[in-house]
Amino acid sequence: MHYKTRIGRLRIIGLLEGISLLVLVFIAVPLKYAAGNMVLTKTMGPIHGALFLLFILNTMGVAVEQNWKFKTTTWRVLLACMVPFGTFYIDKKVLSKISEQQ
Repeated sequence: MHYKTRIGRLRIIGLLEGISLLVLVFIAVPLKYAAGNMVLTKTMGPIHGALFLLFILNTMGVAVEQNWKFKTTTWRVLLACMVPFGTFYIDKKVLSKISEQQ
């Protein structure tokens, strides 16, 4: 991944956002409710929130730069950050192919 291009940065942010969502959903939240340990949710919640917003903003920036059609590409990329493993899927199926074309 090339972090010097907008699409490369979007892919990196997507990877980090996807990891933070998985940690939050599969580790932090179960620890909160099973063991009463809220430390990880208090830490990961804001981190995930910031990465989520960065992903949304960068997606919109790349969509404008790449002239993506909302009905075909943009909505799929935006939806991916709301589903566990979604950013990994969209990186493989959409973003990596766009990155290779540059």
